[in-house]
Amino acid sequence: MHNHQEAKIIINTTVCLLSFIFLIISFFHRNDFQPSLQLEAALHNPPLQAAITKNPFTVEMNQVRYQVDPLYDYALYGLVVSYSHHNGDTMLHKLWNDHLNTADICVVWSNTAFDLDLNDYSFWNGQFTCNIKTPDSAAWARFDMNQLSNNHLLSDDKIIRRKIKDISVGDQIYIKGWLSEYASEGGGKRGTSITRNDTGNGACETIFVSDFEILRASQNPWRKLMYLSLILFLGTTAYHFLSPYRPHA
Repeated sequence: MHNHQEAKIIINTTVCLLSFIFLIISFFHRNDFQPSLQLEAALHNPPLQAAITKNPFTVEMNQVRYQVDPLYDYALYGLVVSYSHHNGDTMLHKLWNDHLNTADICVVWSNTAFDLDLNDYSFWNGQFTCNIKTPDSAAWARFDMNQLSNNHLLSDDKIIRRKIKDISVGDQIYIKGWLSEYASEGGGKRGTSITRNDTGNGACETIFVSDFEILRASQNPWRKLMYLSLILFLGTTAYHFLSPYRPHA
């Protein structure tokens, strides 16, 4: 009986340790771009922008009214390289009373999406910025910053906001809406970039989203392994602490 119990403990401990190791490894690879990644042909196209005459309008989000001033029609096909979801109750969004900006999504397109090994670069979002770095000077020289954009996504539509919340790095997405300026009651005013050639502060596109689609979701095996390892680790840890203690005779 004791031998059987000890064998179960050994097996559980081994699975726990292995799952923890795989969890750590897969976590650091969860956003790798896969060699087998098949890109939609539409991602060859740069964003499409057209001047419009559209009156400003108001929307309400979390009992705050916002005035939105559309400047251009805008449509974008892109590969997600990083993103940040926003909570209007924290940090600068709270200070600015901004519940309308649901997320920032950083994407690439054209040759940057199709011809580069994006694993040569690190991408990450700050609160309002998209950042990129690489230790490889040759890789840096190949990267076209005019084929990367950080997009402040605005929406008061629950379905659109839910779709945006489902994104992952490596997803191929379609965004349609209006490049817009907007302001909130008791908060600040925010503008938008209207060219893909600018950099630095103010270079992000602010889009009031009318349509959002995940064209092809990322199929990253590392991410699946991470979730599986997490489940195994939590399960074996719980078994260890909840199993009845039987001291040796």
